[in-house]
Amino acid sequence: MPAPRRRPAAVLVLATALAAAGLVPAASPATAATVPVGSGSYSDTRPAGTSGPTTNTGTPVTPKVTAAAQGEPVPTNDWWSSLAFQRYGDNPYSTPMYGHPLTYQAVSGGLEIGYPTTPAIVGDGRQYEYAHKGDLTLGLTGLNSPDTKADAWSDWTVTPYWSDGARTLRTTIGHGMPFVYATGTGGDAQITTTAAPTVFADQGNVLGITVSGHHYALFAPSGSDWNVSGKTISAGLGGKDYFSLAVLPSADALATYRKYAYSFVTGSTVDWSYTGGTVRAAYTLSTEAKEGAERATLQALYRHQWLNTTDALTPYTYVSPRGTMKVRESASFTTEQKASAVLPGLPRSGGVDTARLRTYLNEVADSPDPFSGAVDTYWTGKALGRLAQLVPLADQIGEGAIRDKLLGLIKGRLQEWFTAGGANEFSYDPAWKALTGYPASYGSDTELNDHHFHYGYYVYAAAIVAQYDQAWAADSAWGGMVKTLIRDTANPSRTDSAFPFLRGFDVYAGHSWASGHQGFAAGNNQESSSESTNLSAALVLWGSATGDNTLRDLGAYLLTTEAESIAQYWFDADEQVFPSSFGHDTAGMVWGSGAAYATWWTANPEEIHGINVLPVTGGSLHLGGEKAAIRRNIAEMERENGGPAVEWRDILWEFQSFADPHLAKSKWDAGNASYTPERGESKAHTYHWISTLDTLGAPDTGVTGSIPTSAVFTKGTVRTYTAHNHGPAARTVTFSDGKTLTVPARSTATGTGTSGDPDPDPPTGNTFQLRSDGTLTTATGGVAGSDTIASADGANHDGTPYQPLVYEIRGVNGAYTPGGSTAFRLQLDAGAAIGLGQQARISYDLTGDGSFDRVETYNYFATDPVDGWEEYAQSRGLKSATGSLEDMTGGTVRLEVWSAIGSEESELQTGTDKSVLVIPYS
Repeated sequence: MPAPRRRPAAVLVLATALAAAGLVPAASPATAATVPVGSGSYSDTRPAGTSGPTTNTGTPVTPKVTAAAQGEPVPTNDWWSSLAFQRYGDNPYSTPMYGHPLTYQAVSGGLEIGYPTTPAIVGDGRQYEYAHKGDLTLGLTGLNSPDTKADAWSDWTVTPYWSDGARTLRTTIGHGMPFVYATGTGGDAQITTTAAPTVFADQGNVLGITVSGHHYALFAPSGSDWNVSGKTISAGLGGKDYFSLAVLPSADALATYRKYAYSFVTGSTVDWSYTGGTVRAAYTLSTEAKEGAERATLQALYRHQWLNTTDALTPYTYVSPRGTMKVRESASFTTEQKASAVLPGLPRSGGVDTARLRTYLNEVADSPDPFSGAVDTYWTGKALGRLAQLVPLADQIGEGAIRDKLLGLIKGRLQEWFTAGGANEFSYDPAWKALTGYPASYGSDTELNDHHFHYGYYVYAAAIVAQYDQAWAADSAWGGMVKTLIRDTANPSRTDSAFPFLRGFDVYAGHSWASGHQGFAAGNNQESSSESTNLSAALVLWGSATGDNTLRDLGAYLLTTEAESIAQYWFDADEQVFPSSFGHDTAGMVWGSGAAYATWWTANPEEIHGINVLPVTGGSLHLGGEKAAIRRNIAEMERENGGPAVEWRDILWEFQSFADPHLAKSKWDAGNASYTPERGESKAHTYHWISTLDTLGAPDTGVTGSIPTSAVFTKGTVRTYTAHNHGPAARTVTFSDGKTLTVPARSTATGTGTSGDPDPDPPTGNTFQLRSDGTLTTATGGVAGSDTIASADGANHDGTPYQPLVYEIRGVNGAYTPGGSTAFRLQLDAGAAIGLGQQARISYDLTGDGSFDRVETYNYFATDPVDGWEEYAQSRGLKSATGSLEDMTGGTVRLEVWSAIGSEESELQTGTDKSVLVIPYS
């Protein structure tokens, strides 16, 4: 079972020291106090007349956890939060929890388990759901627990706990886990089915059953035997305390799943990194062998994961509300993605009339109430975000007075909130390990909802201030309070005693959840995915502005991961997720059980489509990666709306500009005189945004820069490269197509280049150079460099990629040359190391659908122990090949290089025409 997170004594000492300095809450203050943090402060008790977490009837609640987990920060806003947050007083167990492929609900007799495979369309066709329906309940004979508590948790797994005084049961469940692992005392293992089971395999301690059309395998300790009596199946544990269950993709998978039945998962961890425009993440399960020595397991990957991994997958698949899940036979897998771009603001362009922009800016800066009467955390946040977006625009046209006035407004309001004792303040709840702003709104206090939505605006505004005033952002000034808000919403630490790890972000689901209690039959939910990414983009900007690369890289990981999830699960960009019966091209809300064409407050199509766009900022550029989906989205909005947008015109014009800037500009030109801006928008920002993209073109997400605060725009055959350098010295930013840009200190720079077509065909020769950012490119003139090939760690990985270097190009169109074959030459150097062998695999996805149609693995190359480059070529011969080559349309070509043998690292040359891949296409 996953052990509850424990902090070593050294960490506890550090926490005590930090508390003394005011950077974390003291563990148990003797009396109510104001906790100083730099120049700011928060309170350790709620303001009079306010509430903290409660049941739906207003009764205060504390975390529903076991004694072993008491005091541990509970990750509220998770897929399983109803285990710990008893929102409904008459349900001390849980509401349905959607782990995928399995669904769960805690009941008095144990864990109810289901595998929904058929979607239902509800709400007048506005929602699809794979609702939880129990096939069986896993428990112990006689178990009748008065409640279920959370006993332990890790990054995407949780251990529910039952006890009735005579019996105890613990189960470990998680995202992507086809297994449920159980330990129990005081009774035999018992499975109770909801319909009469059909036994398809009886191997004593291993039983295969079919219930309601779904295949399950039951695993008891060796030497025991399952007994079937009607709908009750039981097995004595023979002095042991463990058993497990798995949902099978097919009955004939039993032998494979049996292999891992006793490799019990004990925890889950994600690790991420950002390097030169690429985000990499490793997802690892820790395991314990209850029998035998097997420590691997099986994991089902969501679509946003398997689209971005090169790790081998089995043929097994599962149905889920997020589309097909694919199974990996390992305790870990890795993903790699081009980082989503973030800019403090769009760059200056000739399409913006300075006088007109100045007029719009003054309308906001000189307003008698720039905060539009906002008093609570959410609406104050939106007002802060609105002002923050205008600061870089005033600066780029030389309006220093307007810039400084806006900065003064932002600082003043942030400092009010960052100082305890006034009309608005932040208050720390030591039971829930949560920081809540008062006045609260939308359940941010009683339900712990939406902290990432609200506080993201504060962090974003603070990041813009930090760009211009580093002293203000120092920990000893106001930066300490900014970091405290970050720790509440997106804490990167698993050992922080004051706040949970990544409160709202579900690392395996790939996106955040909004509800703090998850108390719904449909699981947890998130409506405004764009307000979630607003926090991630704010982390990139804050980390860049303050030199905190840990927070910068966290923001890059969160933003890049959620951007892919939004594309797949909110916008169905590949049209492979939404059931055909759903009939919509977008979802306003994603639920654990599915998704809905809806919002919490209105059925107006403009808000349904716009809520996952606002706020439009320099952190929204990832939306430009799915232009066809944007066009479908806008077309559906206008069909549902009976015409173009009326209320949220500005948001939807800006959304359209990600795909068709000129069309968006024509709508602005026709309608800008007669609309009221959305409350987080302004005419100044909308005018600048739409005019700039009309001039520069839509975001080109296929090209990335070597720092997170860089982006590319393409109009026709002209690319505009831009980057903001927050640092104190000039730097050179290198883009994945070979373009370089020198950016002065604390400035934004732009440059242009010719792209050919936005998605060019390979030129004659079809020769691709390798770039150190993980791309293949037809561009020449790169800078010679090298990438390090990881050691094989003394194992034999002949034929199987192990920590490979990966280089890729997408959007390739070409006619296959009959009889042609792949060619490559790769420059390798193992230095003085002996016994090393490097191996290459080339994969072709002919249609860009994420599935590789042709995979070629070449025999490895044994490097010599002499310094100097050696050439590895296709002449080493094919080790294996699957599939065949045909014409490519929008295809993907991928090169992987790894160490097949050896215990040392080696180097692969990049950036020159001496290391190239040549494909047989014209």
